[in-house]
Amino acid sequence: MDRFHSPSAYVFYGLFAFLILATLVAQFLIRSGRVTEPTAGNLTQRIRAWWVMIGVLALIFTLGAGAITLFFALCSMAALREFATITHTRRDDHDGLAIAFYLILPLQYLLVYFEVPVFAALLIPVYSFLLLPVVTVFKGEVQGFLTRVSETQWGLMVCVYCVSHIPAILTLDIPLYRYSAFTLVAWLILVVQASDVLQYIWGKSIGRHLLAPRVSPSKTVEGLVGGMLSATVLGMALTPITPFRWWEAGLIALTVTGFGTLGGLIMSAIKRDRGVKDWGTLVQGHGGILDRLDSLVFSAPVFLHILAWGWM
Repeated sequence: MDRFHSPSAYVFYGLFAFLILATLVAQFLIRSGRVTEPTAGNLTQRIRAWWVMIGVLALIFTLGAGAITLFFALCSMAALREFATITHTRRDDHDGLAIAFYLILPLQYLLVYFEVPVFAALLIPVYSFLLLPVVTVFKGEVQGFLTRVSETQWGLMVCVYCVSHIPAILTLDIPLYRYSAFTLVAWLILVVQASDVLQYIWGKSIGRHLLAPRVSPSKTVEGLVGGMLSATVLGMALTPITPFRWWEAGLIALTVTGFGTLGGLIMSAIKRDRGVKDWGTLVQGHGGILDRLDSLVFSAPVFLHILAWGWM
């Protein structure tokens, strides 16, 4: 099927239409004076960032599996750099980090691209788990050894292993599914990211009870429930482009948005522990790459396993 007339293409057409509407509404609110100056600046910045992110995603989806795999490999590299920047301070850790960046990360994505699922599943949680302490112990610095090694292992798990599950979805062959796995990747990203945005909107609109004030001061129970349910309805509305029945689409959407929320909270806890607000400044108006991937790092592996175990 022509990618420009595929279900995933129409998902992006819908997103661009929504961004046009959001831009027009934002300009109306700003020019009519219905929002304050700081809010207007933040709103404009966020919408501009979404234009860039959706545009980049739309471009790589037209280029195929190789481009998508390379794109997420670069995202993993940027995310791992952000993670290492706020968690590692010792020079003794540099050899382990170099191995993580220049050996384990590219090898993980090569295994995904060339469809070697067994080794892709074991490389980081098994082999890198055993290799990194060996590299670090020969530096001879034992102070904080367990913490330092664990930080590198955790960074690889979150920034590389979990993110690599997104392009790994493209390797699945789902029986009786008439569309390509590109569409399922688009469905996952849309539902999970929509949940994040809708939780923010519901929270600002009707939020009263804080969900985890010491971890994420802006998240509310009302925002969580409203955002997850709204994203679930969106996932169900997109049932025709999935291999699911409508109630299956709803359950899966609810599951991945739930895990996405947990991922966001855990990554927020790490930021609070290190005393930073955002992972970085690469995405203007949205913090760093890891701030955009924090929900997907938990939801992508779960979604892939649901597809692999339930529809293959």
